[in-house]
Parts: sequence; C-alpha cells; structure tokens
Amino acid sequence: MSVAERTQGPALSESGLEAHSPLARLQTWLEASATSAFILHAVLVVLFLAIFPLIVSLYVSLSRLQFVPGGFQLTFVGLDNYAKLVVGIDREHFMGRFGEPHPIGWLFFGLVVLSQILLMYRYIRGGNAAVGGAIGRIVTASAITAGAWLIVHTLGPASRPGTVVVTLIYVFAGIVIQYTLGLGLAYLCIQQIPARRFFRVVFLIPMMITPVGIAYLFRMLADTTKGPVYPIWNILGLANTSWVSNPWGARAAVMIGDVWQWTPFMFIVLLAALESQSIEPIEAAVVDGASRWQIFWEITIPTILPVSSTLILIRMIEAFKIVDLPNVLTNGGPGTATESLTLHAYTIWRTLDIGGSAAVAYMLLFMVTFIGVSYANLIRQRLAEA
Repeated sequence: MSVAERTQGPALSESGLEAHSPLARLQTWLEASATSAFILHAVLVVLFLAIFPLIVSLYVSLSRLQFVPGGFQLTFVGLDNYAKLVVGIDREHFMGRFGEPHPIGWLFFGLVVLSQILLMYRYIRGGNAAVGGAIGRIVTASAITAGAWLIVHTLGPASRPGTVVVTLIYVFAGIVIQYTLGLGLAYLCIQQIPARRFFRVVFLIPMMITPVGIAYLFRMLADTTKGPVYPIWNILGLANTSWVSNPWGARAAVMIGDVWQWTPFMFIVLLAALESQSIEPIEAAVVDGASRWQIFWEITIPTILPVSSTLILIRMIEAFKIVDLPNVLTNGGPGTATESLTLHAYTIWRTLDIGGSAAVAYMLLFMVTFIGVSYANLIRQRLAEA
C-alpha cells in the first residue's frame, strides 16, 4: 500500500469503528457512565426514602394543618410553629419553667463558661487559628453556654425542666453510666476469673428484649401495690409507694430501664476492643513495674479511644430518640416530667397538630446534628493530638 493510500484511509479504533464517529462516541459515553448506571437505582431509593420525606416534613413544619370538606389543607405559616415552642404557648412544655438557679447551678454555669473561654484561648494561642475555625468555635461555645444557662434555670428549686432538658438528662447521664458499667464489666470479663464465659452471655440478655418489653418489665417491677416484687417492697417498707408521683423518681425509673437495656451494647463492643489490643505494651509496662491503674489509664484507655469515641457517638444519636420507656413506663408523667422530645412530638401529633409535631422533630434534628458534629470535631482533634 502506498503512502497516499495509508494517509487517506479512515482512522479505525481497536473495535473497527472510526474514532470520531457518532457510534464510537456513544460507546465511550456508555462505558464512562456504566458506574453511575449501576448505583443510580440505589441513589433513587435513598432520595425517595430519606431526602424526599425530609424535605416534605420541613414544609409541614412550616405549615398548619386544617381540615376542610373533602380532605385537609396545609397553610404556610412560616416559623410560627417554631416560635410557639420557643416563645409561644408551648414554651413551658418545650423549654421549661424558668426560676432562680441553685448555687450549685451557678457554679456549674461558671465552670462551663470558663471552660469555653479557656478552649478558645488555647485555640488562638495554638498558632493554627483560622477565621472559619474561630467562627465555628464561637458558635459552638455560644450554643453550649446557652444550653448550660437553660439547664441551670430549669433545674432550680422553683423551676421545671422542659422536654429539651429532660432529653439531655437522659442522653448524657445515661451514656456516662452505660459506658462506665460497660467498660467495667468488659474489663472484668477479660480477667482470668471463673465463669467469665457464662457472664458474657448473661450480660447480653437485655439486648434480646424489645424496648417496649423492657418498659413493661420495669413497669411491673416498679409497681409497689401488686407487682411481682411486692413482697420485697413490703419488707422494705415501700409498699403502696408511687414512684411516678415524684418527677425525679420517675426520671430515675426511666434511666434505670434505659441503662439496663443499653449497657450490654457498650459491654460487647468494649469487650471486643479490649480483647483485640496488643499485649506487648502491657507486658513491657509490667516489666517496668507499672501498676494496674497505670496500665489501664496510660495504655488501655488510649488504645480503645477510637472505638470508644465511635461507640459513644452511635449511642448518643440513638439516645436522643428515646420514646418507648417514658411512654409505656410513666406515660411522660407526672405531668411532662419524663417526656422526651420524641414523645413530645408524638403527643402533639396525636392531637393532629402535624405542623407543631414536625417542628419539634426538626428541633430534635438540629440538636442532634449540632451535638454530634461538635463531638466528632472534638474527638478528631483529640485523636490528632494523641
């Protein structure tokens, strides 16, 4: 073949098609979009089941439901549903009744403010301060300070906490107790003690019971009039005593049930983390004469810190959704003393205030998102410094 024939012949691709023909371009586009085509159905399912309902519920939270002949009508009211929770008729239910704080409350508030000032000072002096980071920390510090102010002004002698503070009590008090008990039980189960395999199974029994079943179980146990443990209450002189007539007694009953239900979750994850840690640093510390407490604090805790941080984050998100125990065990009472935010939204929903219920749910979403992101940033910073 001559040089002219070679230069005048069409350029062919490996598949025999012209490189710039429409069919070749179509084949190239199909190959490039194959990956997207495989995950497109999953993206559509997520959009339909998660994103779309989220957008619809946001619009519902900005509307008011009205029943009209032949159906219902949603009237856009803007932020009225949110204003009703913060400064309106539902403020005492949501925010609580404000009163003069206890001296211990003022001390707690002062410590919170001082800690935020010290953290901000440390960040500025660290040399890596940025405008965006400073703004984010100021917003976080302001929100934490406002939360502390709300807590101390609704937990005083003449005040009453709303569903926001009650939920925060359930979350943070429950997580501290559950993590402490779970870590202690896990640490005991890795020791060479008799029947440790038996107790590993026994500690997991609460995880096999549904939350509603646990609520009814503790409702029977707390019944001092005719419950299965009535003889024990009678011997202790507590027969015919109502646990739910006192707000803190009712909250304690709910938290005890929640701790009993979720401590096994902490236990099994921490047990796996403890058993997977390397034994060489511990043996070296023993040779150097370190005590059990020094080994636990200086070696064990830093080793399981990544697992612990993720575990606490997962449990925190789940704890904000508590609804079964206060609903079945105390029905949110006495009054609204044990009512969580999720139960608050459900109570409003039963009165057909759909917009107000959606507003409470979105307030819970904002709170969980803010606390979760702040916690994740804090843990990431601590892990980076370690």
